[in-house]
Amino acid sequence: MFVVRCLYPGPVKSDGEINVLLVGSGDPRHILKTVVECPEKQNLHIWVVEKSMEVVARQLLLLYLTLIQQEKMGINEKTEVFLELFGNTEIRSQTAETLRQAASQLILSVTETTEDAMHPCLNTTILKFKERDELARIFKLWIQQPSPADSAPAMMPKAWDYRVRQHLGTRYDSRKGQFDWDLRMKLHEKGCGVISKQQYVQWRERGLAFEMREAVYQIPNPTLLSIRVFSQKKGEKVGVRGYWGDIVSSPYLSFGVESDDKSLLKTQNGQHLKTAQDISFANMQGLFQSLSSRWGCVTTPSDTEAEKEPTLSQQKSLCVNNLMLLSGVSVTFLPLDSLQKLPHKQKYCHYFNTIYFSANCVHQLGPMMRQIAAPDAVLVVELAKYILDLNKQQEAGFGEKVASLALEAGFEPCREDATDGVHAVFVQQKK
Repeated sequence: MFVVRCLYPGPVKSDGEINVLLVGSGDPRHILKTVVECPEKQNLHIWVVEKSMEVVARQLLLLYLTLIQQEKMGINEKTEVFLELFGNTEIRSQTAETLRQAASQLILSVTETTEDAMHPCLNTTILKFKERDELARIFKLWIQQPSPADSAPAMMPKAWDYRVRQHLGTRYDSRKGQFDWDLRMKLHEKGCGVISKQQYVQWRERGLAFEMREAVYQIPNPTLLSIRVFSQKKGEKVGVRGYWGDIVSSPYLSFGVESDDKSLLKTQNGQHLKTAQDISFANMQGLFQSLSSRWGCVTTPSDTEAEKEPTLSQQKSLCVNNLMLLSGVSVTFLPLDSLQKLPHKQKYCHYFNTIYFSANCVHQLGPMMRQIAAPDAVLVVELAKYILDLNKQQEAGFGEKVASLALEAGFEPCREDATDGVHAVFVQQKK
């Protein structure tokens, strides 16, 4: 989950709808940035392919929180809740309650049997029925409150510590020194000096990245738990539920190391005046403010209607009525195996104006992109700059591999877009 990028295809001149395909983006950071910077009169349709339904569930949750009307949840509260669920293994009780309410509404959304999505930005109608059933199962897990005798509260700290021990091996006992090395000699050397030692080390130890008020952060964040399948010695496969996300680079890279407001990046005597947490908070506030002030909201039900016991259809309507409608913007989630099938469907022939691949999905980039890329399409690929376990030679080799795969797919480097080492940008080869 590296630096956020707007995926609006600048070089493309289009009077119709812009279609953006995201492969393995992992969270809605690129979606939010693209929506905010898209011209108001331009229709924008974002299509999302992920590697697991747990990731799709998190995408839907974070989008749902983003869309809650300002009258229902203030921007400061929304920012705190979003960042906690985005980057913390443990959250406040108030955030846990918001999570349960959101998950309850999302269950209604994914179990909707009509062909039309309940909300244009939460469109799961194209997913397979078994995938939507899996989403409903995941949301129900998030709603469950652990009993006092339940071991669930202890699961997240143990899951996090297991990953740290597994990653460091014999260096675990001297982990503080390893954390400091990764911060100073890797992240700071890559231009992320705004990430402070105190906050980074706390995140490496506990998975707690955003602690924005003096409150108790001790309820496990179930949205970060997922199942990974392992092969045993006898060839049998077993699924293990745990934390399998990032334990090295940090959530600060997504929203906390860059800003259009340069005052947030000021230094004094060689020290940054703001932390990565401060910048993350300010950037998210700005994104939410732009969405709230720029896009229209649907009408909320009257007080007399709200007092009545709602029917199922009214509950679904109420879910929508609590959310902003982003005029001309839609987000559709595609089945997990859809990338190989898109080139064979007439609808998607030369369809996407921008195609984005995350670093962990680069292996899926291939010649079939020619079939689904629109004329003058832009290809954006995440590089390995912030994969800290790679050395410089491996990082450079990854970049060369990306360029080679892009060439096979019919794309060449974009000379107008100077690379920042985080993303490589390509345009279609001229015939």
